[in-house]
Amino acid sequence: MGKIKNSKLAAEGKRELEWARLNMPLLVRIRSRFELEKPLKGLAIGTCLHLEKKTGILLETLKAGGAKVYASSCNPLTTDDRVAAALASEGIEVYAWAGQSEKDYYKNINSVLDGKPNAVIDDGCDQIFMLHTKRRELLPNVIGGCEETTTGITRLKAMEREGKLEFPVIAVNNAYSKYLFDNRFGTGQSTIDGIMRATNLLLAGKNVVVVGFGWCGRGIADRLRGMGANVIVVEISDRIRDGEPSGLHKALEALYSGYRVMDMRSASKLGDFFITATGCKNAIGPEHIRLMKSGAILANSGHFDNEIDRKYLEAQSRSHRELKTNLNEYALKDGRRLYLLSQGRLVNLSQPTGQGHPIEIMDGSFAIQALSLEYLTKSKLKSGVHDVPLEIDDMVVRLALRANGIELPALRPEQLKYLSSWEEGT
Repeated sequence: MGKIKNSKLAAEGKRELEWARLNMPLLVRIRSRFELEKPLKGLAIGTCLHLEKKTGILLETLKAGGAKVYASSCNPLTTDDRVAAALASEGIEVYAWAGQSEKDYYKNINSVLDGKPNAVIDDGCDQIFMLHTKRRELLPNVIGGCEETTTGITRLKAMEREGKLEFPVIAVNNAYSKYLFDNRFGTGQSTIDGIMRATNLLLAGKNVVVVGFGWCGRGIADRLRGMGANVIVVEISDRIRDGEPSGLHKALEALYSGYRVMDMRSASKLGDFFITATGCKNAIGPEHIRLMKSGAILANSGHFDNEIDRKYLEAQSRSHRELKTNLNEYALKDGRRLYLLSQGRLVNLSQPTGQGHPIEIMDGSFAIQALSLEYLTKSKLKSGVHDVPLEIDDMVVRLALRANGIELPALRPEQLKYLSSWEEGT
């Protein structure tokens, strides 16, 4: 079964998977154990993830563990059709292709749920949301799930507060190593890679406005500075999510890190490039778009395509066109021209220009996913959002260091005694 764009792309997709597999030692090691122990035997697993080569290695690992795997994409533009074809040829039921309509996108998630999953892996919470609304008849069959990204955790926390979340979900995104593997270093490199592939323009000497200075924004700003850009950081004063620093704290950190910090209205007049990474709606809104200079380029690195007000752009344009792949030109009524990358969707993953995070980064993130899913199926967790167990977080970091030839010593007995004592001061 399944539904993909072109099965003839499978051979090319298998080469993509091979290259990823060669550079994902953590998942390869986990897969070897899964093949022997079959910890997921008899389970159906529904996944809603960016379907590209690194995700493919995760899905192969779940299948090796004995699961029946169903896969859809968590974004209409982020499926690599070559990888989708390769995975379908391996017995994974794939319902995804690049450039899906919104209707097809939700239809494909629904097709995955037709497999009656016992566990789910989500990125953005669309699959879990559908389970709790239109497919509630499946809830008694679901042990729980894992959520990959900040945006999804935000939605899940809201469901939990309102008493609407009816099974346990492990917040994979909240593992400290995931912040480092994925949000900071992965997003930092892949966002710039996506922008460069779409534009082929120089960053050095340009004013680049980074909207949001969370883990993702920090990574983007760091990489931009390394490429010679004049980085401007935009923040707000509120605290968006419980347990996170407020925008005030983030702004101060950005200032002391050497960046220019200002509000969005002030930055709007200066930017050559704008990159959103907030997880919030209309981070760039009408009042900002009106102030931008002609030729400004807008890109989004947040999960949903609502961080930049595309509807306002369209309403204020005499015309707009796809000038080149993943680059749309808006000819505004006042004579300015603005450029939007990847339709305002994830610039680092929108096919064909975005390849997503580096392979080694996703090896760590997906190692956490695989081990968290195994833990979920063996534990009787209550409904709600749960952190990744520290032992899994530490294990993945230890494996990643080991893969790079690094072994660190433990504290010596006298050091442990010193750190646990209140009497010794010297």
